[in-house]
Amino acid sequence: MQRLQLENVVKIYADKTAVNQISLQVEEGEIYGLLGANGAGKTTTMRMVLGLIYPDEGSIMYNGKPYRKELRRIMGYLPEERGLYPKIKVSEQITYLAQLRGMSAKEADKSLRYWLDRFEVPEYYNKKIEELSKGNQQKMGFIAAVVHNPQILILDEAFSGLDPVNVELLKTTVKELRDKGTSILFSTHRMEHVEELCQNITILDRSNTVVKGNLKEIKSRYPREEVLLGTSSEVKGLEQLPGVTGVSRTEDGYSVRISNVDAAQAILNTAMSQSVIHRFEVKEPTLNQIFIKAVGESNE
Repeated sequence: MQRLQLENVVKIYADKTAVNQISLQVEEGEIYGLLGANGAGKTTTMRMVLGLIYPDEGSIMYNGKPYRKELRRIMGYLPEERGLYPKIKVSEQITYLAQLRGMSAKEADKSLRYWLDRFEVPEYYNKKIEELSKGNQQKMGFIAAVVHNPQILILDEAFSGLDPVNVELLKTTVKELRDKGTSILFSTHRMEHVEELCQNITILDRSNTVVKGNLKEIKSRYPREEVLLGTSSEVKGLEQLPGVTGVSRTEDGYSVRISNVDAAQAILNTAMSQSVIHRFEVKEPTLNQIFIKAVGESNE
């Protein structure tokens, strides 16, 4: 089931096109990656999805129907600029926001206590936001976005400013929400998070879609340009092999740059004739490399 569908959506401010004919679909129980440099159109797209601004062309459908005010109850939003009031208690603030989204006071309080327990911070219930560390303020922002059990969740840089332990905690939580059927539009600059969480992505550059589709299929369209070789002893002659463009030492062997994937077999044969091999990998391109290529090519 398509929870969220954008079809040829356009947003123009005066003489500037902020979003130019973006189309994407987020299924029930999917985390969809929306990527782009600053100013690419991500935030404008998310604001249109939330109904804060309206598209000038195209359509946005929620469970197959156009936007209406009642949809606010099924959507949650964690903005990049955190928006909780610093001098108000966590309990007062988040239960109020949940009630605005349609929950009763009793339901809101029960849900808040569940999430505080889930993040192992029940003692924050009566604390003011300003009394918490930056990372814990961010966790309260996340709770505010999900406390009303939204069907559609918009996450903008959800993990920024968190230490590695809390990043893993939030990633696990996002995966649990996905598995329960929540549809998540996920925007970040951290490509490794997208690779872990998302199956489908859109990359925007200067308001235009430059890459779109299934992440595995996208990777298959880009050349493999590196071989990782782990050896028990030195291997000579790799630089002279056809298709090898560079060789550098690593802790356990070599990183070999190649211009053609056919060079991989010659690299393996050469290494096996001189040493014991404990690692051999023709690396697929990372999303970070794809992003740089896609955005760089679109600027040419």
